[in-house]
Amino acid sequence: MFVIIGCVVVFVAVVGGYLFAHGNLHVLFQPAEVIIIFGAATGALLISSPPPVFRAVVKTFPKIFSYKGFAKQDYVDLMVLLFKLFQKMRKEGLISVEEEIDNPEKSKIFSAHPQVLKNHHAINFICDSIRIVITSNMPGHELENILERDIEIIHHELLLPAHTISRIADSLPGLGIVAAVLGVVITMGKIDQPPTVLGHHIGAALVGTFLGVLACYGFVGPMAATMEHMARDQKEYLEVIKAALVSYVDGAAPQVAIEVGRRTVPGDFRPSFIELEEQLKAAK
Repeated sequence: MFVIIGCVVVFVAVVGGYLFAHGNLHVLFQPAEVIIIFGAATGALLISSPPPVFRAVVKTFPKIFSYKGFAKQDYVDLMVLLFKLFQKMRKEGLISVEEEIDNPEKSKIFSAHPQVLKNHHAINFICDSIRIVITSNMPGHELENILERDIEIIHHELLLPAHTISRIADSLPGLGIVAAVLGVVITMGKIDQPPTVLGHHIGAALVGTFLGVLACYGFVGPMAATMEHMARDQKEYLEVIKAALVSYVDGAAPQVAIEVGRRTVPGDFRPSFIELEEQLKAAK
């Protein structure tokens, strides 16, 4: 939502300022420049992206328009879910949660937390990690190493679309210059025309440079930054799971393991000890 608002603000500020200075809006309407710049940018995206990366870009890009980030309640839901799993494992044995992690969509524990269930990275991370705990007698420090590697790989994959879009953003001013040069070439071909005709073509050529720079710094570059924030937020969310799970495997009681997880939550979203304790009591 903030991305849409930001795009509107950029557009209103730039075009509004132009109109305030008595600019002619009609001059800015140059479809040929738009086709050259954004068509070439799309081609550059295809050239620079292997199929898996291109699919990731296509899949991730629309999400930035509705991305809200994680809130305190999202972390509370996650920790209550983990607490229920730890408690069940402690009381009924590790094998008791096998059915839950094999079919999280049908599990009463997971279904009670739909926001967590919608996060497939988190669900896969939780279920695969508990499977390791069930099928091996792995000590906490070895489990921590595995989870750290898993988080780094997920983070790297989530960053690929952001880096790809960032590179495309960097190319837009250059493509704007390409459009401007082509506009000048067209103008040179009409050098025998009246000054008003030449002025129109030179203006159209300059619009190409304007569009390339505006698209880079006003729209596409900030969108790439939003993708990076999405990847960072997801990493921080997985770090909470890792901290709680490793603590539990090291022998901590469920409530203590959740407290370790709580202290891994970023400060802006961290529930207080009392807030979380009330939620855990309600979950017992």
